[in-house]
Amino acid sequence: MTASSTPSRVQRLRDATHEAHATLDKALMDRDSFASLAGYAPFLTMQHAFHRDIDALYADRALGAAFPGLAARRRLPLLEQDLADLGLTPVPAAPAFDGSLPFATALGWLYVAEGSNLGAAVLRKLVARIGLSDTFGARHLAPAQEGPAAHWRAFVEVLDALPLSPEEEAQAIAGARAAFAHVAALAHITAPAPVAQG
Repeated sequence: MTASSTPSRVQRLRDATHEAHATLDKALMDRDSFASLAGYAPFLTMQHAFHRDIDALYADRALGAAFPGLAARRRLPLLEQDLADLGLTPVPAAPAFDGSLPFATALGWLYVAEGSNLGAAVLRKLVARIGLSDTFGARHLAPAQEGPAAHWRAFVEVLDALPLSPEEEAQAIAGARAAFAHVAALAHITAPAPVAQG
């Protein structure tokens, strides 16, 4: 395999989490999560819980040094406003992480969190049909000022360029898989068993 045909780190992360991602997306759509406020409420509560759990990563010094503007990518404050808009109370719980995740593992979690911004563009159109918008109930789905594609591309360029050892690569993949499993658990969805890497 030539250097040009070698999958990028982001492509490897995508391949390693494809089944879990597809299972999660299908389950959320099958529930009609975006067809009514009643369906949207559990989705919003799940999103809030996930971003509450990973919020410390956006304040991590090592991650912030690697990703310029990382703190500005936080979505927890927007999710808190979305919950308040709809009169919903967040599920009380301490964050799952205090910022102590190993750097490479944290990269996998960030990959999942930031990647969800791409799908948000589609969800934003769906929830507009039930009266939600960038200023009411769906603030966390609003695109970045530069647009979702450019926002994602800036993240990907840094992630792909980081020098990681094979062990750290494996940690990043494990982190991404764990992130999808965590979201599935928050959403009460049975995630597929991870595929062993040989």
